[in-house]
Order: sequence, then C-alpha cells, then structure tokens
Amino acid sequence: MGVISWIAERFGTRTPAPAVKSGKRVYLAGVPTRTNSGFPGGGSYSRSIDAETRYTLRGLRSHSRVLYQNNDYYKKFVRLVVKNVVGPAGFTFKNNAKNANGTPDTIVNQIIREAFFTWGKRGVCDVTGKLSWTDCQRLFIQAVPSDGEVLVRLVRGFDNPHRFAIQFLEADHLDENYSTVLDNGNEIRMGVEFDKWDRPVAYHILVKHPGDYTYQRAGNRYERIPAADMVHAFVPERPRQTRGVPWGHTAMTRLNNLGGYEEAAIVSKRTSASKMGFLVPPAPGDGTEYTGDGNDDDGDLINEVEPGLLEKLPPGWDFKKFDPAEPGGDFDPFMKRTLRGIAAGLDVSYHKLASDLEGVNYSSARAGELDDRDTWNTLQAWMTESFLDIVFAAWLDVQLLAGTLVFPSGSPLPYAKIDKFCAPTWRSRSWTWVDPVKDLLASEKELANRLTSRTRLAAECGDDLEEIFAELAAERELAKKYGIELVDPMPAGSTVKMPTEPKPGKPEPSGAATPAADDAAATVEE
Repeated sequence: MGVISWIAERFGTRTPAPAVKSGKRVYLAGVPTRTNSGFPGGGSYSRSIDAETRYTLRGLRSHSRVLYQNNDYYKKFVRLVVKNVVGPAGFTFKNNAKNANGTPDTIVNQIIREAFFTWGKRGVCDVTGKLSWTDCQRLFIQAVPSDGEVLVRLVRGFDNPHRFAIQFLEADHLDENYSTVLDNGNEIRMGVEFDKWDRPVAYHILVKHPGDYTYQRAGNRYERIPAADMVHAFVPERPRQTRGVPWGHTAMTRLNNLGGYEEAAIVSKRTSASKMGFLVPPAPGDGTEYTGDGNDDDGDLINEVEPGLLEKLPPGWDFKKFDPAEPGGDFDPFMKRTLRGIAAGLDVSYHKLASDLEGVNYSSARAGELDDRDTWNTLQAWMTESFLDIVFAAWLDVQLLAGTLVFPSGSPLPYAKIDKFCAPTWRSRSWTWVDPVKDLLASEKELANRLTSRTRLAAECGDDLEEIFAELAAERELAKKYGIELVDPMPAGSTVKMPTEPKPGKPEPSGAATPAADDAAATVEE
C-alpha cells in the first residue's frame, strides 16, 4: 500500500483527483481542484431535497425561532415582511362575478362581499374566536419566514353562523420523521401522504404539539386530514419538495456570529470602562493586612468600587491596573459588511434591515425601493394563490351548500353556478414614493401618450378605479345637496412642470429653485 493510500485510509481523506487534461470539455467547478476544495465532496448535495431537509428541518426551525426571539435584525426582517405584504389594513376583497354578456353581476357580488366581510370579523373566522380576517393574514405571513411553512386547517361545519372557520397549526404538528409506504401504494413523506403522481392526498397531523408541556410521546397520535381541508403553504425551491425551510437559512450563521460579536464588543467596552485592577500584597510578615469591604460566602475578599473613589492602601500593598483594550476602529465597517451579506440572504435592502439611512439619497433610495417592492409584490401574489383564494373558495362552497347566501327575493344562490360566483379579486397594500411629485409627472405623461390607463395606475396604488369614480360622483352629489361648489385642485389646461436644468455657464437667478436637488418642489403654471 502506498503512503498516500495509507493516509487516505487512515484519516479518511481522498487521494488528489487527477488533473484535467487540456482541451477536455468539463465544468471545472464540478471537478475537485486545489481552488474549490472547500466544497463538500462525495456527492453529498446530489440527494433529493427531502433527504437533505429531513434530519435538519427541526434544527433549522429551532434556530430560526431563536433568532426571531433574540436577534434584532431577524425580527426586523420578519416585521418588514408582514408590514409590506399585508400592511395595516390587510388584503381587501371584491368579488368580480360577471353575467353572460360580460357585465358585472352587481347584486351577486354585493351579496357575497357583505357576507364575507361579516365572516371576517373578529370572533367568527377562526376557531379560537380571537382573530379577525386581517389578523389571520398577518399570522399567516409571519409564520412562513420564521418556520418556512404554515398549516391552516379548513374546518367545515364549524359552530358559527357561516358553518366555516379556519385553524392555524404550527409546522411542528407535521412530524418530519414520519415516513412510510402504505398498503394502497401511497407514500407518506415527512407527515404528508402522496399518491403516485406526488399529489398531496392527506396530512397526518400530531394531535398535540410535540413541544407542549402536556405532550406525551407514548400517548400522542396522528389525525389524518384530507388535503382538501388543509392549506400547507411554503415557497418551493426544488421539485418534489415536501416541506418548507425558514427563509433566513443562508443568513443564520452570519446573524448568530454578528450577535456574538456585538455581545463581545459590548462586554469589552464595559470591561475597559470599568478600569479594574488587582491588589498585590506585600511579602509575608510585612505591612498591614488589607481587609477590604468584607468577604463573600466563599471567603473571597470583596472591594466595592464607586466612580471617583480614592482608597488609601495599607503600607506595603500595591495596585496593579488591569486595562483591557477596547474594540478597534473596524467595528462599524465589519458590522456594515456583515449586515450587507445578511440583507442579501434575506432579500431585503440593507438600509431597511439595518435602519441605516447614512449616505442614502433619492436615487439610491428609489433603486432599493424598486427592488424591495418587486419582492413584496411577488410575495403578495404567492400569498393570494396559496392562502386567500383557497380559503375564499372553501368558504363559498360551504355557504352555497348551506344556503346562507340569498337573493333579495329570499331564494338562495344556486350551487350550480359556483364557478361563476367564485371570482375573488384581492387588492393588496400600496406604497408612496420618496418623491411622489416626480412619479405623478411620469404618470401624467404616460396617460397623455396613451402608454397606460387610469385603471392600471389605480391598481398600482392598490385602488379600484370604479370605486374612485363612485366616490367622486358621491362627493359631487353631496356637495350639490349642501350647495357647495367643488373646485378641481388644478384648473383645466394647467400643467405641472419641474424646474429645468440651468444652461452651462448661466448663473441661476436669485431665489430660484435648485433643480438638481432631490427634493425639488413642483410648480403649477397657469
């Protein structure tokens, strides 16, 4: 046996890979070399996503919860998700059922909208009676980043006027260690039962939370819930993925190390500011015994120190200063560099995550906002498909079967037209810009050049054009009733213009606005 082979067998190392011959077409990143030796070898990342997550999912979820409970930046990230995806008022609902000729079925839409609004009140829509529909939206989107997934049970026949409610379950109820093959050929993977096409058939839920203080492993049991009665929402990253992983899994190590670094720096600062020291006794038999302020329970000497206190030591005693060095000047650069990597892993802008607006101007703020809003809009669309649409469809199904939705004449809405009636439209929250005047000017030009429509512009702001027109018409009728003349904010023919750039070499007139400033105000020309 050669020396290299003996070392490989003795210490578990591999012999160096043969050099790639010149001209051979390969992906060099997949070939073991000196420069990529840090990658795990042996095909450890060639396993399925379920094989990779089965034994690490519980640890990932636990670490994510620890960070959410104790790390300022991770908690800020989750709050950013909740605030920007759901917002203060939540998703607003409007039904859009249409007649055969394409016109809105106003009566049916109004009946469904009012009934769904009533169901969404606090104390009705969830089984605990503690949540409103908006609370449910916030709880849904708050659980997914931290746990990676969320379970929502659709309880049909619940004891409330609508015969329907939802129940939130933590991901721990879905046992990631429960995997088996059933007699009918279905496969249970990590608590989820699949058919031969990998379509979820049922969820095997632990009746009690495995982390509850009342949990008894020997006495706990599984409840099989059909997939039609369960919302299991997570953002998939790979095909055939059964369970979701916390969104901050790539940033967890940095977040944990950053927290430890901050703690060490704070301890170092406090220690340095304390200016501690040691009392050096004289040789035995020389001088006077130092008594200090007494002794503790272990017999050790106690000496309390107060600011500005000077103490006279007995003859022969000496004081040796202990002056640890404070953190160097690289604290801020290190924090910023690390937080930028964390922000990239969490897919949010650095200045939002760190609450650091130093060096941010209009252009950089707008660029960061655009990227963030693409993320929030993507999550809003995902939440609409994965939660809102599913809950509404189940609610409507129960209402039509129970006959709780009725026409003004008293006859119930027919169940046969459920496909027509199930036409929900969800309006998500919107945002204002750093400088809205500039964006309003751009929208005005787009309208003038027929490049957009008022309907699209209203939708971008989270509004509905029909509702805006209805409100404007109602305002005019109300003004007529009280004899008040409404004046448009801008008279007809007026245009809004921004100050133009001064010509090179021509001084700016005294008192004129500075066009280069990011906060330049718009002027109205008659």
